[in-house]
Amino acid sequence: MLLFLMLIAGATSTVRANIATDYPQVRALFPGADHFGESEGSPPASAVYASNELIGFAFLTMDMVRIPAYSGSPINILVGIDTRGRITGARIVHHAEPILAAGISEAELTKFVDQYRNKPASGRIVVGAARDGYATVDAISGATISTMVINASVTRAARMVAESRGIPLVEAATPSSATPETAPSPPPHDKAAETPGRPASTSPAQAVRPVEATLPQPAAAAASAEPATVPALTATIAMDESPIWPTLWHLHKVEIVLLLLGLVLLTCILLFQDYLARRPTLLRRVRTGFLAYTLFFIGWYAMGQLSIVNVLTFVQAITHQFSWDTFLIDPMLFILWSFVAITLLLWGRGVYCGWLCPFGALQEFTFQLARKLRLPFFEIPYVVHERMLALKFVILLVLFGLSLQSMELAIRAAEIEPFKTVFTLRFQREWGYMAFALGVLLLAAFNRKFYCKYICPLGASLIIPGRFRSFEWLRRRKECGKPCQACAMACEVQAIRPTGEIVLNECHHCLDCQVTYYDEHKCPPLVVKRRRRERGSLTRELAQDMEGAGDATSHLNGIPITVMSILAEDDEDAESPCLSCRANR
Repeated sequence: MLLFLMLIAGATSTVRANIATDYPQVRALFPGADHFGESEGSPPASAVYASNELIGFAFLTMDMVRIPAYSGSPINILVGIDTRGRITGARIVHHAEPILAAGISEAELTKFVDQYRNKPASGRIVVGAARDGYATVDAISGATISTMVINASVTRAARMVAESRGIPLVEAATPSSATPETAPSPPPHDKAAETPGRPASTSPAQAVRPVEATLPQPAAAAASAEPATVPALTATIAMDESPIWPTLWHLHKVEIVLLLLGLVLLTCILLFQDYLARRPTLLRRVRTGFLAYTLFFIGWYAMGQLSIVNVLTFVQAITHQFSWDTFLIDPMLFILWSFVAITLLLWGRGVYCGWLCPFGALQEFTFQLARKLRLPFFEIPYVVHERMLALKFVILLVLFGLSLQSMELAIRAAEIEPFKTVFTLRFQREWGYMAFALGVLLLAAFNRKFYCKYICPLGASLIIPGRFRSFEWLRRRKECGKPCQACAMACEVQAIRPTGEIVLNECHHCLDCQVTYYDEHKCPPLVVKRRRRERGSLTRELAQDMEGAGDATSHLNGIPITVMSILAEDDEDAESPCLSCRANR
């Protein structure tokens, strides 16, 4: 046992000591280095030497900060800082981000992290718009959340290492100042001050906030700083060590307000669906407008398309280490998922799939455009349709099994969702992904929402909690399915059985069946009542005419005998044969 423990300790020591072997990217961060020391200290970092002279430190961000990213896992970044308090570069060595794994090329990732070269290690770096006193880096298009996490990981880790080693913290240049490329070159090293854990001395002009090199601990280093700068630095550190999600929510406050307004409007539509169903023209306009809002604002602008990856991440968080920070990091997704969770318990799956899914909205518009162009469409026989519904559950089960083995593998397999291609990358991808996304949309032109019905693993995952819904919002009549088939024939997602029951687990809550329910010209039971009412009104008018003429007998000669039977009928519904359903669609 002792020998076994010694072997493990020796292997661990070897892994820690060989940062240049395990991560050869570190040599690109220090081109002139000829020796890399062991990873040691708190926080752990490897000293870097050139001709036996200390020139900086290399370290991994996950050794000191673990900020959950979009996938729920932190991003591990190899970072280097020099003895002047500047970042020499960074390289991403591990991540599980869906967008970075399958949507962003290595060249784009390298270009992004290369922006950190010559940036200050003080932690004063922001993504996006320039701010006074902060250096800036540009975000990767379509991966704002991931780039924010990368920035927070790099800046926090760099500051921690710099302060623990007594490296001066250089302030960021203001927008009017010289760029990092024009920063002054490092001064000659002081040979007398060289020690393995201490940087060479620097000129006071290089550090706005000088720190004594002989004080290795952060507290001591801060104590030796200029008094006027200590409060500002303390505030900056406190701000940087707070969760990253409040900053992201503040940056997206306009989108948050617009999303909340949209969700309030949708809630009103659902609560007053009977009022709208009695007014088909108004309902059609409201639904079309809301689907356009879902497609363009939620989908393409706010990038709020939910994904099965979110579900798998949630399951992973519950079974491992749950943290609300993981889910709060994207405000749009957090608000949408919160709303979907509530509607699942009240209405079921249909609210999201029929109203809030951007890809579902895109399929709806594709189908409507095909109808206006008079393209043919087909419906799968109901017996085959029922069996094909199980396909999406098989896909969900496979993805869940892969996530138990490897979340990265599950994320790649989740490309069966074309959402990333359509919304995140806006069709700017390799031809294989493009062909799949366009093929799905082509199917939607000939069969309404084919992908949603048979393939979508997200829809399958929403069905499971949707079974616990509390209310039945869709109205039915006793004649539905026995013998009337008007609604079943009008439901183009085939969510109504031939026996008349609505399959709520497959219903997209489009309200087409409710329009038929209230329509006196489409719903056969209402058609019978309307015709009976019209004939009764005609009979009363004829009777009044006869009384006014004073000669009822002469008027009765042209009246069919069936008039008397209608007058004798009671007001109860009479069973009537089903009208031509296809003619009433």
